[in-house]
Order: sequence, then C-alpha cells, then structure tokens
Amino acid sequence: MTDPHAVSRPTQAVILAGGQGSRLRPYTDDRPKPMVEIPGTGTPIIGHQLVWLAEEGVTDVVVSCGHLADVLQSWLKSARLPVDVRTVVETEPLGRGGGLKYAAAHLPHPDRPWYATNGDIWTRFSLRDMADFHIERDATATLALARPRLPWGAVQTDGFGHITDFIEAPPSTFEINAGVYVFSPAFAELLPERGDHERTTFPQLARKRRLAGFPIPQGAYWRAIDTAKDLTEAAKELAAPTR
Repeated sequence: MTDPHAVSRPTQAVILAGGQGSRLRPYTDDRPKPMVEIPGTGTPIIGHQLVWLAEEGVTDVVVSCGHLADVLQSWLKSARLPVDVRTVVETEPLGRGGGLKYAAAHLPHPDRPWYATNGDIWTRFSLRDMADFHIERDATATLALARPRLPWGAVQTDGFGHITDFIEAPPSTFEINAGVYVFSPAFAELLPERGDHERTTFPQLARKRRLAGFPIPQGAYWRAIDTAKDLTEAAKELAAPTR
C-alpha cells in the first residue's frame, strides 16, 4: 500500500553551520563548530548529520557557513557525501532568522517543505515520523523537542520532607527546542530579513496555533555539542554497550 505521507515529506534541508563555537575552544580555534570531530568516530558533527539526513530521505542540503567558512567548504568538497550539498556564506551578519531565510532561498525546491537543523546537534530519530506529525497537524513549522538529562543528581522526598531516593542525572521535566525542524514552504516568507526568528516568527505562529512540537521518542539519541564536556560525554555514550 502506498504511504499517503511519503510524497509530502521533505527531501531537502538546511544546516545552520555559521556559529563561532566560542565555548568549544580550543577545538574551534581552527575550524567551525560543525567541523569538530566526535571522539572515537573520526568524523565531524556535520558528517554525521549528512548521513542521518540521507538515511531519512533527504537528497539536497544547503549548508549556511560563517565562521571559518573556507575550512568547512574545503572539507565538503573533498569528502564523499551521501547527498548533494550547496554552501552559502552570509556577506554580513543576519542573525539566526535572517541566516535561515538566506539559506532557504537557495533550496532547489522553494515550493516544497524542508528540514533544518543547527550545526551542533548530534542525534538519531525518525525525521519521517516528525514530517508525518507536521503534516497531520497542518503546521507551518514543527520543532523537535528533547528532554536532556540534568547535569546534577536529584533527590526525591515524601510528603513529610524525608528524602526517599537519589537519582543520578535524571531527564528534565521540561521539554526544550532540540534544534531540528520541519518547515512548510510558506515558512520562509515569514522569517525576518535580519534578527532572531525565535523571538518573532515562532511566537507569531504559536499564537495562531500553527507551531507544533514533536517529542523525540524515548530512547532516541540526542545531544547538543556546545562545550568540551559535551564532547567528552558524547565519547562516553558512544563507547557504552547500549545508548
């Protein structure tokens, strides 16, 4: 039986790879953040992202470059990639929303839906399921939502204030923006020329009930690589028997 959603799922994506990654220094002194290698893999973050996107049916990717763009462009030209990649470089700072709009203008099919991801996200979950979720809710934009583990241990107490248990690094009780998105074709027109879409476009869509949130399934891997500690933790998780 033909999947009715298949023809509506995105086959194109944008990767926002222009950040300086100052909290990842010294790793980002000579390369942009998406070019930092995940320990134990020999592959930079963006390499893992491109493989994941290809596995999820994506054929075309626009990479928005900024900090040390030539390093990233050189790697993309020399690497064996599973998708067609085009790079764009902002000639002036446009902010996250403006940068996303600029990159989206270079997608091969502006009249079709598209994925987007921040360049520092290492994850594995079904983008096809997320796209179906987006379609079923008739959303203009859908955000993946994650529950990251707290960096501290937690305690449980009873109604009398007695401590009953200690929990090491439990998942957060709040969901956060996981930095992975599905956008309908009309979304690009709603983005600001300059500035942050999370302060403008997203709140406007939320008020109109056109912004959806897709919870990343329990057990699926997700991590934002923001600091050297994140790299260390990612290496530990990779080496663990199960993740």
